[in-house]
Formats: sequence, C-alpha cells, structure tokens
Amino acid sequence: MFKDSITAILAGLLIAAAAGLAPADGTKRPTPIPDGFSLMGVDGKLTSESATADKEGTDKWFFEFEADVSNQLGRISARTRLEVLPSSALEKMIVNLQQHPDVSYRLWGKVTRYGWTNYIFADYFLPVSEISKQKPATTQESQQETTTADKVEIKINEPNDELTMPEEIIARLQSRKIIRVEQLGKGLKLKQDSILADRTGFIQGSRRKFVFVFDALGRNVETIQLKLLPCKVLEWAHGRWVEEAEPVRFKVAGIVTTYKGEHYLLLQRATRVYNYGNF
Repeated sequence: MFKDSITAILAGLLIAAAAGLAPADGTKRPTPIPDGFSLMGVDGKLTSESATADKEGTDKWFFEFEADVSNQLGRISARTRLEVLPSSALEKMIVNLQQHPDVSYRLWGKVTRYGWTNYIFADYFLPVSEISKQKPATTQESQQETTTADKVEIKINEPNDELTMPEEIIARLQSRKIIRVEQLGKGLKLKQDSILADRTGFIQGSRRKFVFVFDALGRNVETIQLKLLPCKVLEWAHGRWVEEAEPVRFKVAGIVTTYKGEHYLLLQRATRVYNYGNF
C-alpha cells in the first residue's frame, strides 16, 4: 500500500514536470541540439533584426544555416537560425558584414545549450562570396565556360575542400593562452580568446544575466567579474546555487573572450568548492 502510494506520487511529479516543459499552446517543442555540437566550416548568413534587441539595447545576431549539418550528437536542418553569442569572432564578423553586406560566412565553433534554447559560440570564420560571371561574347565561349565551371565547382565540407581552415588556425584554437586574473583587473585587451583555468569564485545574477565574481579570499583587492555566456555547465551551476541559502563557491575553467570592450566567460567546467571552516 505504502509502496503504491510512493509510486503514484512519483508518477504525478513526472507528469507535472513534463507538462511544465511543454509550450502553453500545446504545440510540440523541437528538441534542442546537445551542448558541445561542433561546427566545422559550415556555411550560412549572419543576420540581425532590430526587433530582437533586448531591454539593454543590445542587438542579437543570428546565423542561418545554408545546408543540413549533422554529427554524432545530432542534426541541424538548413535555414535554422541560432543566436550567436558575444565573442571576438562575432565582433569581427559584424565589422566585415558592414563593409560587405551581401557576403556569406563559413563558420567554425560550437553549439551551446541553456534550457530549451541553443546558441552558437564562434571560434573562427571565413567570408564566402559567389563569383559573378561575365557574359561570354559567343555561344562557343559560353559552352566552354559552362564546361569549365562544372569542372571547378566548389565542394562544401569535403575532405579536399578549397576553403578548409588553415592548419595554423587550428593549432591556435587548440592552444589558447592561459589568462591571469590580474591581467583582467588591469583592463587587458585580448587579441584572441584565452583560457581561464581553475579559478574560484561565485555565480551571481538572475534571468540568465549571470556573472562570475572572483573570490578575493580575504584579500583587499578590486572585485573582478566576467559576464557568463549561456551553456549547459552554467545551467548546472545555477541549479546548485539556487538550492542553497548561502552563496555557493565554484572552481571553474572556461574560455574568456571580448565583445565591444567587455569580457565574457564560456564555462567549460565547474566544480563546487565546499567550505569546511576551521577543519
């Protein structure tokens, strides 16, 4: 009897949780892509809409996929639009787009997930433009041009792709420099994204506007904080934080990037640090 009651209660909680995840209008919500989905040279358009500016007046930028992309983690369909997170790569893309409004981009990076929403963290990009053809003078030249064009058709995302990422770029992305907290306090201007390794601090904020505040450990130093980008690690850490009445200390590692003069942190790892007092 008691066992049946417990089973019924658990079943009711699961049904309620599922109902809470479903949209209010009863439509089926698409399943988000898992956090960490790699983007290795995917083509698409960078767009921005004034209607998507948040209350702080910050424009949101989106990447629209030109073709289907899939790997062992999932699949992204063509014409899907995902928000691009603030980063040094995005800032450079915006500058390039302002100079060349009709350009497309080949993008490297990864997809993050917070709740039911996916985002893109861009690592590197290449502008891609279609080559306009001049009208041939004769029919014979036209046929020759068509034949030549068929032979040199650019293949996208193939092993011998003409626009593959240079090896030195791959090496640079895999060996980012380690950044020190003292450098951030001095207003360091990063030339490229860097790694923040095993630093202790607190996560603060609300409504997905979170920051990571470094723990001064009793020292009389300036408080340094980084804006946190949405990802699965942040979602996990936020869940641990809201469960406690006292501030929760975390040891974190992640990628530090800059966007419009501000520093952002994309968490790669977060471990709760317990305070044992005098023991």
